[in-house]
Amino acid sequence: MKRLLHNLLFVFIGFFFVSTVFSQDRKLKTAQNQYDKYEYINAQETYLKVVKKGYKSADLYKNLGNSYYFNSQFEEASKWYEELVNSYPSEVEPEYYFRYAQTLKSVGRYDDADVYMNKFVEASSDDQRAQLFEEEPNYLKRIDFQSGRFEIENSSINSSYTDFGSAFFGRFIVFSSSRDTLLFKKSVHQWNEEPFLDLYRAEYNPTNGELSEIEKFDSKINSKFHESTPIFSKDGNTVYFTRNNYDGRKYGSDKKGTNRLKIYRSYKNTQGGWTTPQNLPFNSDQYSTAHPTLSLDEKTLYFSSDMPGGEGQSDIYEIAINSDGSFGEPKNLGNRINTEGKETFPFVSINNDLYFASDGHIGLGGLDVYVTRLNPQTDEEKLIVNIGKPVNSPDDDFAFIVDDESKRGYFSSNREGGRGKDDIYSFLQLEDLKSFCEITITGVVKDKDTQELLAGAKVSIYDSSNNLLESFTVGDDASYTHIVKCSSKYFVRAEKEEYLTLEKLVSTPGKTETLDVPLLLEKKIKTANVGDDLAKVLSLNPIYFDFDQHYIRPDAAIELAKVIEVMNQYPDMKIDVRSHTDSHGNDDYNLWLSDERAKSTVKYMVAKGISADRLTSKGYGETQPVNECGNDSNCKKSEYQLNRRSEFIIVK
Repeated sequence: MKRLLHNLLFVFIGFFFVSTVFSQDRKLKTAQNQYDKYEYINAQETYLKVVKKGYKSADLYKNLGNSYYFNSQFEEASKWYEELVNSYPSEVEPEYYFRYAQTLKSVGRYDDADVYMNKFVEASSDDQRAQLFEEEPNYLKRIDFQSGRFEIENSSINSSYTDFGSAFFGRFIVFSSSRDTLLFKKSVHQWNEEPFLDLYRAEYNPTNGELSEIEKFDSKINSKFHESTPIFSKDGNTVYFTRNNYDGRKYGSDKKGTNRLKIYRSYKNTQGGWTTPQNLPFNSDQYSTAHPTLSLDEKTLYFSSDMPGGEGQSDIYEIAINSDGSFGEPKNLGNRINTEGKETFPFVSINNDLYFASDGHIGLGGLDVYVTRLNPQTDEEKLIVNIGKPVNSPDDDFAFIVDDESKRGYFSSNREGGRGKDDIYSFLQLEDLKSFCEITITGVVKDKDTQELLAGAKVSIYDSSNNLLESFTVGDDASYTHIVKCSSKYFVRAEKEEYLTLEKLVSTPGKTETLDVPLLLEKKIKTANVGDDLAKVLSLNPIYFDFDQHYIRPDAAIELAKVIEVMNQYPDMKIDVRSHTDSHGNDDYNLWLSDERAKSTVKYMVAKGISADRLTSKGYGETQPVNECGNDSNCKKSEYQLNRRSEFIIVK
C-alpha cells in the first residue's frame, strides 16, 4: 500500500510539473506575441504571473524590463533590469546597460548610472551614445550650467488621463488628450491600456500663458483611434498631425500585425471646417512617422520616424514640401542630432532653433529636451545643448514649443506630481540660452611639497563679487571640475585641515576652452631635517640680485626674513648658504660672483641678529645646474632662471 501511494504521488507530482511547464511556456509565448506587437501592458501581466510561479530567464527579465521601459515606467523597469544584470551577467547585451543606466537616472541614482554607462562604453565604444558620455563625463555640471532659465507651472487644462503635445494655432493652443474618449468609444489602446487620444483646443492668453475654454477639435480630424502632435501653417489653413494607420475605413498594420503611426494633412475648406485628412506619401505600413513640425518658410517638414536606415530607434528627418503640395524624399538629419537612441518631437522656433526630445544624448533620465541651431554657421552653433532644469527632469520631458517673442511656451512630461499619465506644463523663459561659449575649470588638489593627492579637500568657486557659486569636496582622485562663463573672473579656493587656505584668481577667455588650474596646498606646519633646503621647505620665492651685483634687494630681504624667523625659532639650527648662477658669462667670473652673493646673504643675516658661527657660505657658479642648460645650450629664458638660485641647507 505504501508503494502504491508513493507511485501515485510520483505520477501526480510529475503530471503537475509537466502541466506547470507547459502552462508557463504557453504564457510565455502569449506574452512574447503581445510584446512583439507592443501590447506591453498585457505582456507585463503575463510575464509577472510566470515570474510569480518561479520561472526565470534572461529573456524574461529583458522583455519584462522593456515592457515598463517603453511605457516610461522607469522605476519598475529598473527592478527587472537589475535582476537581469545581477542574475545573468553573461547574457547582457550592451543596450541593456544603457537602458538600465537610464532607469537609474530616473530614480536619482546618477553615480550608479555612470557605472553602467561605463560598462556600456566598454562593450559598445563605437556607439555614439557611448562616445557622448566619454566626451561629457561631467554632464550634470553642464546641465546645471543651463538650468534655472525657466519658470514652469502645471497647466490648468490637464486631466487625470494623458495630456500632451501642444501646438500654437492663432488664439488657441491645440493639444492631445484621452480625457473623455472612453465615455463614447469604450476602447483602450493595448500598448498602455489608456483611452485613445483626440485633439482638443483651448483659448490661449499670450500675456500670462493661461489656457481656458477647452473643447474638442474638428470631428473631421479626430477619429476613433489616436490623434496627436499637430502643427499648423502660419495662416492657419493647413494642419499636419499624427494618427494611427487608419483612413476612416481601413485599420492598417505591418507584417507583425502592429498598427503604426502616420502623418496626415488637412486643409481648411471654404466653410471654415477641415477637409478629410490625407495619408502622406512617405508614410508606410511597416514603420511609423510622427510628430511633424514646419520650417520657418514652411517649405520643409520635420518629423520623427523609425524607418529603416536610420541612426537609432527613432530619428528626426526632413522632407521638402513642393509648391504644388507634393513631397521630396525624406532625409535623415544625421548623427549630429540623431543617435542610436530615440530622437523625437521636433519643433522649430522663430529664431530657427531646433528643439527636440532625446534619450540618446546625455541627460537627466528618460527623454530630455535639447536645442541646437538648425543651420549652424559656427562650431559653437553645432552643439547639442540640454536646456536644463526645471524643464528637464529624471522622467520623460518632450513636446517643447516656445514663442520666442513672448518667451512663453509649453512642454509635456510624465514627472512626479502631475495630474495624469502625461501632463502639459506652461513656462515663462526668464533667460536666453547661455552662451555656447563656456569655460571648464578643472584641476587637482595636491600637497605642494610632496605632490600627494589631497582627497577630501574642499574646493569653492566664487564669482568676481565674491558670491559663492559652488562648493564641493574632492574624491580619491582629488580632482574638481566646474563650468563657468567666458570673459569673466572667478576665485577658486581650496581648503583642507592642517593646510593653508589657497585662493587663485582665474580670468576666463572669450572662447570655449578648458583651463587647468592646479591647487597646491602648503602645510601649516612643515618638517625639516638635516640636508633639507629651507628655500623649498618654506616655498621661498627666488632670491634675485641685480645684474652683475651682489647686494641684497628689497624683494630678496622679504624672503630672507622667513629664513631668519625660522632660525630664531630654532636657535641650534645651522645653515650653509649656497649660491648658484646660470651658464651665461665667464665660468670663473660666475664662480666668483656667486661666492660674493652667498657672502652678502650671510652678512645680511648676521646684521639681522643671526650669529655668524651658525652660518657658512659658498658660491658654486654654474657648476651645479638643475637641468641641461649649461654652456653652448639653447634653453628658454625660464629654464636658465631655474639655475639662478639660492639654497639654505640645514647642516645641524
